[in-house]
Amino acid sequence: MTKADIIEKITEKRNVTRKEAAEIVESVFDIIKNTLESGENLKISGFGNFLVKTKAARKGRNPQTGEEITIKARKILTYKPSNILRQEINS
Repeated sequence: MTKADIIEKITEKRNVTRKEAAEIVESVFDIIKNTLESGENLKISGFGNFLVKTKAARKGRNPQTGEEITIKARKILTYKPSNILRQEINS
């Protein structure tokens, strides 16, 4: 499913114009993106948790040359589905 598909579903279910639905979807995605960029975790009840984790710097090896390199510390995004969503998917 794409963003356009989501917009189409909203127009069908909520009797709004395509433009209004697109603005709503964009607003929601902007809020989610800004929340995660600031380092906050995001919990959507009945859907799941988006967690921002920090991975420490570590030593690695270039597989082509065998040279030892340092991999920089970075933030990663993880998603953990809620139990409700897991049950619905598995039923």
